Amino acid sequence: MHQSDLGDLREQAERASRQARAPYSGLFVGAALRSASGQIHRGCNVENGALPLGSCAERGAIAAAVLAEGPDFGLVEIAVVAKTADGTVQAVSPCGACRQLIAESGPGARIGFHSTNNAWVIATSSELLPYAFVLPES
Repeated sequence: MHQSDLGDLREQAERASRQARAPYSGLFVGAALRSASGQIHRGCNVENGALPLGSCAERGAIAAAVLAEGPDFGLVEIAVVAKTADGTVQAVSPCGACRQLIAESGPGARIGFHSTNNAWVIATSSELLPYAFVLPES
């Protein structure tokens, strides 16, 4: 049974954040997701001197899941944790690009992240991106 507060994924995301490469922002982000098959996949942010070329932790975790499970991977839930170099937890929610990828990978997926005042929030993908872009069916 999965913890309702995503506690197991939250711990995995925190561990993934320690692997992040964040020499420019100093914000170390980790993500851990659970797929429809029950597997857990992790990712971390990787910054680059050409700033737009960096990658988000959420996209890294989803890419790892697709690599492991194939294109039919389905996202059930994902936790995101961000910390500064000294270990201080930071409020962070998925960026717009990650929200779109999460919505496409798991309509109705649950997303956990720290909000202001260090509160742990869980929202659905449709709550974070109510008007997600959807390709017309062919």
